[in-house]
Amino acid sequence: MNSSMISTGLPAIMAYFHTDQGGWIQASFLLVAAVISPTLGKIADMVGKRRVLLFCVFIAAAGSLVSAVAPNFALLLTGRAMSSLLVSCLFLSYSLVRDVYPPKIVAMSVALITSGMGIVLIATPFLTGWLLDAFGWRSLFWFFTIILVITGISIKLSTDESTYRLRSKIDLVGGALLGGGIGAILIAVSFGVSWGWASGKTLGLFLVGAVLLGLWIYSATVILEPLIDLRLLTRRSIGLTAIAAGMGYGSTTISATILPMMCMTSASLGLGYGFSIDAEGFALIQSPLGVAQVLGGILVGVMMGRGLPPRILCAAGTALLAVGAVVVVTGMDTKWVVMVAAVITGAGTGLTYSSIPNLQFQSVPPELQASTASIVATCQSTISAILPVAVFTVLNSNVADVVDGVPLYTSTGMALAWISCAVVAIIALVATILVPRNIVQVAVPTNRVGEVDRIDLRTPAEPVVVTSI
Repeated sequence: MNSSMISTGLPAIMAYFHTDQGGWIQASFLLVAAVISPTLGKIADMVGKRRVLLFCVFIAAAGSLVSAVAPNFALLLTGRAMSSLLVSCLFLSYSLVRDVYPPKIVAMSVALITSGMGIVLIATPFLTGWLLDAFGWRSLFWFFTIILVITGISIKLSTDESTYRLRSKIDLVGGALLGGGIGAILIAVSFGVSWGWASGKTLGLFLVGAVLLGLWIYSATVILEPLIDLRLLTRRSIGLTAIAAGMGYGSTTISATILPMMCMTSASLGLGYGFSIDAEGFALIQSPLGVAQVLGGILVGVMMGRGLPPRILCAAGTALLAVGAVVVVTGMDTKWVVMVAAVITGAGTGLTYSSIPNLQFQSVPPELQASTASIVATCQSTISAILPVAVFTVLNSNVADVVDGVPLYTSTGMALAWISCAVVAIIALVATILVPRNIVQVAVPTNRVGEVDRIDLRTPAEPVVVTSI
């Protein structure tokens, strides 16, 4: 809900603050998530997934409140950064399901949870349109402040805690290096157009980002328990799943960001796209996307119950994401074409989102589920944070006009954005196809009191082989 509703409100927010850096509204949300997800995942394995889930929900509620009252763009981004803990709620939720649900209904339950995002998309476009048109963009953040408090109370009253525990340590240095490195590079990419790609500020930030990321990689190889165990990512099953997840989510982030902006542009401007619709009008395009997402998610649960592996379903989902983006390019000025593309994208989103966690379940035991899920979530958030900024850089290089401080983009720039969306989905498809059919599950040793000791891939325990088609 947060991602789709704020994306729909993006044009109004950019106009209010007179900024062309709309990509940062989602990037700040996803960048902090990329850095903090591994830490939260490890803490969840140590102290309990339910406890950390509640913490994330209430901090996200506080972040929504900050954004609702923000007098400037910087404070709005601060609130978005706090709200980024919602990203961790996704993997914490399905990790908790794996721990407390009967094994025979885990696959369908996870599919229903992830496809539930599609159920939300059916109704929330109309809610978004009503809030935006009647009360303005701040009402979106007030809505999330209220609904997240209610959600947190509901979790507190209804949800059991996981009994699995992992003994581990937290790598704060790794988090600072990773976040600083990605942030510096994103700022350079974002402002490179206005500063000049050869300017000292741009090149300096690229250099700082590269150095920090280099130091992070080095620290991950020497610290006993790093933020992200890069050795886990060298396992094909985990590494390729992380790439597929990151690129799949990245593709949907691009489409969710630029689709409302494209559709709500006035057709009278003659830009080659735009349907002169308001937020409620856009709901008629977004709702079919939500229906298709629900059906795609349910299909994953049904087909997995019949023995079809998540690898095949994920490949189908990412292929549909690529097709949907290409269809948009062929008819950016034709509403029915865009609506067909939205349905295709929705189906691809449902298949991809629901199959990724089930694919991940095959690779690790429950004791490492949240930690490994956080690594996948980091790839999802990092790539999804980078791509909107990169796409806005492309768009800001193809500006047709500026009205009231808000840029209007050429049809070439918009087409390039959608082509980028398709290319990212194709990369996800290739990574999914390359996931091995025979997955060797990571195993962990236990100590005398039954707690799980830290994983050490240098002395692996007896593996469990999971065979899929």
